[in-house]
Amino acid sequence: MLANTPKILVVEDDLQTRDLIARYLRDQSCLVATASNGREMDRYLAGHSLDLVVLDLMLPGEDGLTLCRRLRGDSTIPIIMLTAKGEDLDRILGLEMGADDYLAKPFNPRELVARINAVLRRQAQAGLAGRSGQSAARLRFQDWTIDLRLRELRDPDGAQVPLTSAEFDLLQVFCERPGRILTRDGLLTMTRSRPASPFGRSIDVLVSRLRRKLDTSEGSSVIRTVRTGGYIFTPHVEDA
Repeated sequence: MLANTPKILVVEDDLQTRDLIARYLRDQSCLVATASNGREMDRYLAGHSLDLVVLDLMLPGEDGLTLCRRLRGDSTIPIIMLTAKGEDLDRILGLEMGADDYLAKPFNPRELVARINAVLRRQAQAGLAGRSGQSAARLRFQDWTIDLRLRELRDPDGAQVPLTSAEFDLLQVFCERPGRILTRDGLLTMTRSRPASPFGRSIDVLVSRLRRKLDTSEGSSVIRTVRTGGYIFTPHVEDA
C-alpha cells in the first residue's frame, strides 16, 4: 500500500500494460494519469503537478531515454524506467539519463509499488528535514555550497545546480565523510538505496552523473575512484 495519495503519470504505449499498471496503482490509493507517448506526457505536465513518473523505455516517437533526459533538464520529479529488455546496458543508460530507479518487464506489480514507495519515502524524508525548523546546515567545498536543509547545491557563481533526490543523497554522504574510502555497498546503504543486486552498479552511474556536474577542470575529479574499493570525496569540506 502506498502512503498518502501520490499523483503518478504512467507513460506506456501498450494499452494492456498501461491499463494494468494504472488499475493496480489506483487500487493502492494513487491518483493515476496515463499517456501513450511524449506528446501526451507533455500536454499533461503542462497543466498538472506530479509526484512521480513511470516511464517506459520503448515508446513511439521520442523513446523513454530521450524523454527522461528532457524531463531531467528542468525537473527533479522522480522517474522509474520500465524496460522490456533485461540487459544491463539499457538500465545503465536509463540511470545515466537521470532515472531514479528501473524495473525490467515482465514484473510483479507489487514490486513496482515497492519501488515507488521507496522513492517517495526518500522524497518525504527530505521534505520533513526541510521543514524541521532546525538551523540550516550548509557545507562548502571548493567554493561550492550544499544546503542540507533546503537540499540545494550552488556552484561557485551562486547558481543553483539541479540534482535528483538520489544525486543529492549521494553528494550529502560524500560531503559528510570527505577523505574516507566509501565502498559501493556502504554507499548503497547510506543513501537508502535498495540492497545490492546482481546489477549493483547504480552507485557508479550516480557518481558519473555527479562528476559531470561538479568537475569543472579536465583531467581531475572531486570524486576519486579507489580500485576494488569504492570512492573518495577529495575536497576539503567546511561549514559554510
